[in-house]
Amino acid sequence: MYKHISVLLEESIKYLDIKKDGIYIDCTLGGGGHSFEILKKLDKGHLYAFDQDDYAIKKASDKLDTLKKNYTIIKGNFVELKEKMNHLGIDKVDGILYDLGVSSFQFDIPDRGFSYKYDAPLDMRMNQNQELTAAKIVNEYSYHEIVKILFRYGEETYAKQIARNIEKKRLEKKISTTFELVAIIKSSLSMKVLSKKGHPAKKTFQALRIAVNDELRVFEDSLEQALDMLNENGRVVVITFHSLEDRIAKHVMKDRVTIDFPINVPIMPDIKPDFELLHKKVILPSDEELNNNNRAHSAKLRAIKKI
Repeated sequence: MYKHISVLLEESIKYLDIKKDGIYIDCTLGGGGHSFEILKKLDKGHLYAFDQDDYAIKKASDKLDTLKKNYTIIKGNFVELKEKMNHLGIDKVDGILYDLGVSSFQFDIPDRGFSYKYDAPLDMRMNQNQELTAAKIVNEYSYHEIVKILFRYGEETYAKQIARNIEKKRLEKKISTTFELVAIIKSSLSMKVLSKKGHPAKKTFQALRIAVNDELRVFEDSLEQALDMLNENGRVVVITFHSLEDRIAKHVMKDRVTIDFPINVPIMPDIKPDFELLHKKVILPSDEELNNNNRAHSAKLRAIKKI
């Protein structure tokens, strides 16, 4: 059953500091929770929202239409941020939000193949028009390519064992479903590992999802574009759900608030960076939110302002 609970909702709206007549972009529309709250605060302003998923666009449109305010949904990947916005005649905005990871409904609808909890085709595409699926990676990529994906994107300690067993099993028959992959993963691990807290397939599924959707590359590219598009006092807010995403957000933002002066060149006191971080430490969900929304447990928020 579809259910969407937005993570760090109050905090993200606070750090966006929304102006009633401002222009804002939600790069990750999803179920429309954050977009709904942004739109509520706008009067003459306009909200633009990106999503690749037809189901998300339909569900979010139904929700946003109830406000009868100005918004535009753009079907596309947020890596196309500048291109799509320039096509609409927009080159500067007042705020941009990223709520990364997989939307609740993508996990909760079995046919999408994102979850190890449901038996479904190995898919994991956010954009269902693209060719690359998790099944293609599992059945056609080399042992070394699969090891690299599992280790780099899932930080899976047992990447080699899992990849070797995938290689063996696909010689017998094509690996087509999530439960077939889960069985291979479990067969690759010792009872000691299997008895630990957490699902043994979690890291592998995360790694495959990131690889299928090229999530890390497109996020870094898009975030750089977003920072370039800000008006004075404009803000970018990023909500991440695993360390690789958060690391990218942290480093990109740090670069924008740092001035590298050449060695032996006197430092001019009036030279300041164009951006400032809006908080010293990463923002985490409150205890109340953690109790009410299990998917908030790995969430982190970072925010930056153009000055």
